[in-house]
Amino acid sequence: MSRERPLSLVTGASAGIGAAFARALAARGHDLVLTARRADRLETLAEELRRDQGCTIIVLPLDLATSGAAARLADAIARRGLSVDWLINNAGYGVPSTFDANPWKTHEYFLRIMIEAPTELAWRLLPAMREAGYGRIINVASLAGHVPSPAGHTLYGASKAYLIKFSQALALENRDRDVHVCALCPGFTWSEFHDVTGTRETMNRMPAFMWQTAEAVVAEGIKAVERGDPVRVTGRVNRAIKIFAKLIPDRLGLWIMARQAHRFRNTGR
Repeated sequence: MSRERPLSLVTGASAGIGAAFARALAARGHDLVLTARRADRLETLAEELRRDQGCTIIVLPLDLATSGAAARLADAIARRGLSVDWLINNAGYGVPSTFDANPWKTHEYFLRIMIEAPTELAWRLLPAMREAGYGRIINVASLAGHVPSPAGHTLYGASKAYLIKFSQALALENRDRDVHVCALCPGFTWSEFHDVTGTRETMNRMPAFMWQTAEAVVAEGIKAVERGDPVRVTGRVNRAIKIFAKLIPDRLGLWIMARQAHRFRNTGR
């Protein structure tokens, strides 16, 4: 692997926004470390990018919900004598239904993937970025982290709000080292996300103008982190929603969410 090329680590790279990040960064001349649970999909993507972009790719299948997964991933990269220039913390999903309708293990695994893993990966990879005087970290958050949380998928908005605040603080702590950190906040994005959560039929009733492609989200994210933006909400519609949510009283925002949540959340047991 040539260190003349930047090295990017993309989590959750087997589909959706993660795969779009892998393709976009490979096209920019990056070598890649790709990780996700589905090894077959990672290998298929890796072969595509090796063929089309001529980049070197390391595939490290891993379930970030398992204890110690982030440490094992960082160690596997370090054993190869490599350091990561771009970290894309993208792995994520939603847990349908209400908080008490799911066993604790479901929430425990969710919190490991959505909060613990991106935080630990940043902690483990950041020192080399600071020493090199260059680094980029994109934490894929969500518009859900900026608006009142509806019933259902109880921990999703909370986890994304954490990533936003974490990214802001980390960006300020490292701006003098040319290490940029950005919380990327898409809204509704065409991907497998809603198939996995079982809400595809519901989501298909949402108007087309509410949706973005994964490629459009990624393009905004790369531009934002290069500019040094600590937070980027993608798409004009989503930015308008964020502004509206900040301007209205909390009580009104929660009332709106209570009335509209059935359109985009599984709120039942």
